[in-house]
Amino acid sequence: MTQSTDFKEFRTQTGNWIDAHFPASLRGRSPIEFMARAVPADEFPEYHAWRTAIADQGWGTPTWPREYGGGGLTDRHARIINEEIARARAFNPIAGMGVMMFGPTLLEYGNAEQKARHIPPITRGESRWCQGFSEPGAGSDLASLQTRCEDRGDRFLVNGQKIWTSGAHLADWCFCLVRTDTTRKHEGISFILIDMRTPGIEVRPITLISGYSPFCEVFFTDVQVPKENLVGQLNAGWTIAKRLLQFERSSLSGGGPRNVSVDLLKLAREYVGVDSNNRIADPDLRARLIQHATRTRAFQLTLKRVAEQAGAGNGVSTITSILKNAGTDIQQTRDELTIEIMGQRGIGWAGGYDANELEATRTWLGGKATTIYGGTHEIQNNIISKRILGLPDPPPHGRQQ
Repeated sequence: MTQSTDFKEFRTQTGNWIDAHFPASLRGRSPIEFMARAVPADEFPEYHAWRTAIADQGWGTPTWPREYGGGGLTDRHARIINEEIARARAFNPIAGMGVMMFGPTLLEYGNAEQKARHIPPITRGESRWCQGFSEPGAGSDLASLQTRCEDRGDRFLVNGQKIWTSGAHLADWCFCLVRTDTTRKHEGISFILIDMRTPGIEVRPITLISGYSPFCEVFFTDVQVPKENLVGQLNAGWTIAKRLLQFERSSLSGGGPRNVSVDLLKLAREYVGVDSNNRIADPDLRARLIQHATRTRAFQLTLKRVAEQAGAGNGVSTITSILKNAGTDIQQTRDELTIEIMGQRGIGWAGGYDANELEATRTWLGGKATTIYGGTHEIQNNIISKRILGLPDPPPHGRQQ
């Protein structure tokens, strides 16, 4: 499909194409169930056919360059694609950390060889990436990380441990922060790419109370990494990491709420009922649903304005911290409202509940983590106060001003 400046025509063409190619058997299903494990092509051919179709269009990464398999489209075209996918109750099967974080960062900081090697498999959903940032002693203070990366002439030698590494047990590659200079803190960190099949890597999934294990511990013991896997300059990894985290927060705030196929007003009519005027019977709930819809619409318009500014050459900025906090708050409110509307039907874990009710429970519980991952709510507030509002650092503990 050619790029058209007639956006109304582009929307019509896009909608028609999605309706023709998206398998009916996948309608309303969450992409998470396919991302949580490696789904063989013979087990779910419809999913793989949909992924191939989207990849051939370049719509998995619509704004990325065509030369690497992207769509080469504008931000406005990308928004139309996302809106039409949501309208069809479909989903984008080209997702994950390679799309939301690593790919945009590599396009900005990687060399020609690195981009040619790694970007095309990401645009086709053929490679999985994990993020080797947090360590047992380096979470909120990420720059205190201690995983060592030593220069051994023709290669690097990596030793250390990462934790809370989402999807490491499924990943093909890891973009990793390592310490290459022990005499400096922020200026002693480098950004390297590690093939997860390299000898010396051990991955241990962390079992959660739900039995689901998206998080892992990763141990590196004398892991050899080719020097061409260094992104950017030696000891300049902190700058790249900050940019990657901006992309992550932008994705988390602007990727759209989870479970968007659920219409809260329709759900309330079904579970709560309506009054004689065909309004939702509970007036307090009705008012809060209206308030939530208003906030959501205002947030969507803000995202649109920020995307237009980024498209004008301003790039991703610290405003992503505001968007991340606002977006996660809106989503958590949506999850709470969903559970409240369903009442006792919204607190089931197994047994006599339908699939939507069980999904609502898991979405509500899983959503609690959104104010932690991608930079905690408190860290975003610190960034907002210092870099946007220009407020001074608080005085040392116990010292009066």
